[in-house]
Amino acid sequence: MAVKKTTRRWLLNNFSVILLIILLAILGTGFSVSSFHYRDVRQTLTARADIVGSAISQYAKAGNVDFSSQVQSYVASFSQKSVMELMIIDSEGKITLTSSGFEPDDKRLSDYENAIHNGSGEYIGKLGNEKVMASTFLLSIDGENSISAIRLVTSLERVDRQITMIIFSIALLGLGVLFLILFSSSYFISSIVNPVSQIGETARLIAGGDFEARLNKKSNDEIGELCDVINYMAEELGAAEKLKNDFISSVSHELRTPLTAIQGWSETILSDSGTDKQMLSRGMGIIISETDRLSSMVEELLDFSRMQSGRLKLIRAKTDVVAELYEAVIMYTEKAKRDGIELIFNDEDLTVTVNGDKNRLRQVFVNIIDNAIKYSDSGGNVTVTATADSANLVITVKDCGIGIKAEDLPKIKTKFFKANSTRRGSGIGLAVADEIITRHGGTLELSSVYGEGTCVTITLPLYNGEDITEINS
Repeated sequence: MAVKKTTRRWLLNNFSVILLIILLAILGTGFSVSSFHYRDVRQTLTARADIVGSAISQYAKAGNVDFSSQVQSYVASFSQKSVMELMIIDSEGKITLTSSGFEPDDKRLSDYENAIHNGSGEYIGKLGNEKVMASTFLLSIDGENSISAIRLVTSLERVDRQITMIIFSIALLGLGVLFLILFSSSYFISSIVNPVSQIGETARLIAGGDFEARLNKKSNDEIGELCDVINYMAEELGAAEKLKNDFISSVSHELRTPLTAIQGWSETILSDSGTDKQMLSRGMGIIISETDRLSSMVEELLDFSRMQSGRLKLIRAKTDVVAELYEAVIMYTEKAKRDGIELIFNDEDLTVTVNGDKNRLRQVFVNIIDNAIKYSDSGGNVTVTATADSANLVITVKDCGIGIKAEDLPKIKTKFFKANSTRRGSGIGLAVADEIITRHGGTLELSSVYGEGTCVTITLPLYNGEDITEINS
């Protein structure tokens, strides 16, 4: 509906403005052309009247000549009689002679009355069945004679035809402009409005969950770029939806496994009534272990939720970060042995501090070491190394595990993404770890060769005496 309104508004606005301009142009041109041609005719009559008046005045001054005969002869032989008519008017306002030789029309025109008061007068209108311009000029002749004024009359029919042709030509030009506007408007509608309508329809499909909907790019202009952006958005939304679904499936599986173990051992212990001390001890150990695992998973999910909503809390203080790293290594040493993996720690006896949240930093170290063990096979090793320079602490966790494919490496820190779905994990731990390190002013980078192993490098700025602050972000 919005597109239809845009189309209608576009056409209405363009046609209204252009039509108004054309009408004003026709009216203005018609007035200008009429004024120009009528002024030209008026000037011609005035110039000819001066010549005629001068001749008649000369006849009047020659006293030994028959004045009336000479005037009659001049009027009869008037040289411009093909384009205008000369009339002689007496002192009573009657026409006594005409150059056409026909009986004069007794109709009294307004030009004579105006000439009496102003010396000259003009009449434009019908004379008989023809539109004419009549100009009357008073004569000042000494002596007794019956001539009061002369009138020159010319037809305006041909002038009006010329004016009409000019106006008609302008109207045709305006009509051509209107057709040009119609053509350009149809091009605009087909090249812009219709694609915008298609973009709107596709966007509605995408908003409704159809992430396979795509736009057909037909040009390389801004509309084409918008099509590319919409298609890219659909791809990204589709990928995000898939990651979300995979995440839900993965988390459901991760939650189900410890819950199944807890439920199974709880039922076993309950049915045994505590008679088998060894089984009771083993079952309670598994229940506690799986409960810790569930707690860690829930805490990880809560951290991710806080991070997404901007409520991830960091309480920063002067911290011996190498000691926290060592605690994380000790925590996973026994687990690595059970999995047949050697966990090696190299700290070069470092004693350095950072301005950080020790609990959050230990959470990062635990996550990275756990991933290294999780993605390593029995018989391999995981090496944790800490080095420092004058400004930064650099921690590397390197394994000899399955590695990460080159195409998956850029997405490995993306939320919900798991490079290997066969290994346990929710796919959000690394995203949370990267966020924590970033908010400490550091970096978390990964390098990997598929089939050979992965190296995680964490860089943290050393404590420089800055004030301890608490950050809620």
